Amino acid sequence: MAEILPAKTDMGAVTLKVANLDRMIGFYQQGVGLDVLAQEGDSAVLGRPGVPALVLEVAPELKHAPMNAAGLFHTAILFDSKAELAASVYSVARKYPQSFTGSSDHFVSNAFYFDDPEGNGVELYWDKPRDEWEWRNGEVHMGTVFLDPNAFLRENITEQGLEGAVEGDAKVGHVHLKVGDIQTAKQFYVNTVGFEVTIAYGTQALFVSAGGYHHHLGMNTWQSAGAGTRTPALGLGEVSIEVPDAGELDALTSRLKSKGVQVRNDGREVTFDDPWANLVRVVAAPAAA
Repeated sequence: MAEILPAKTDMGAVTLKVANLDRMIGFYQQGVGLDVLAQEGDSAVLGRPGVPALVLEVAPELKHAPMNAAGLFHTAILFDSKAELAASVYSVARKYPQSFTGSSDHFVSNAFYFDDPEGNGVELYWDKPRDEWEWRNGEVHMGTVFLDPNAFLRENITEQGLEGAVEGDAKVGHVHLKVGDIQTAKQFYVNTVGFEVTIAYGTQALFVSAGGYHHHLGMNTWQSAGAGTRTPALGLGEVSIEVPDAGELDALTSRLKSKGVQVRNDGREVTFDDPWANLVRVVAAPAAA
């Protein structure tokens, strides 16, 4: 039985529990530039046709969790080109100027950070070519160097971007979680689920992936050291992961069960909770036509 996730594993849509659906759609559609793929009643799906990135679900009974609770640190939306990233960054900065929280060159990517209207972290980023990533002793070399947002926009924005068009592919590239402790996170996401470590920062942060990506999941204790099981709150509702086929789904199910994880498997998808009650859904990629 395979002990690691297959190389073609990818991240799927992130579900957010929200208080104000219209306001949140406005930010992710008018600001970030995602398309509304579906909207019915108290929920909406945004992304690109065939590639949902966010599911927004109204939960009026819920409140915001305290800052030191486990949950979402940020959802990271990956763009295919610097021009597409620049268009999105320009759009958010112009329409939601108070939402910008920072920007960095991470050596493997260029990243811009925002908070959505309900305080959920958002990263908008572009990956540098993989042959430019540097690996040292099995870990990818990632850092945090200031990236001048104005210079980035001047160098990469197009006429279409200046006119407000955010085009091209966009998907969830990775998800960053707030967790209670890194050792428990490693035991679960690496030793049980089957991701591989790409970089570790002691007791503060851990980055993991499948197939040699710089990271599909990040986990940190910067705000949440010692956090216990989440109680229902606004913010993260669900993280989704896509594996290549049903066989890999079955292998994951067997691995989780062998480690004592409570798993729900209906043949099409597997759902389970991580140690902090973050809900994880794993689906098999649709068969090619």
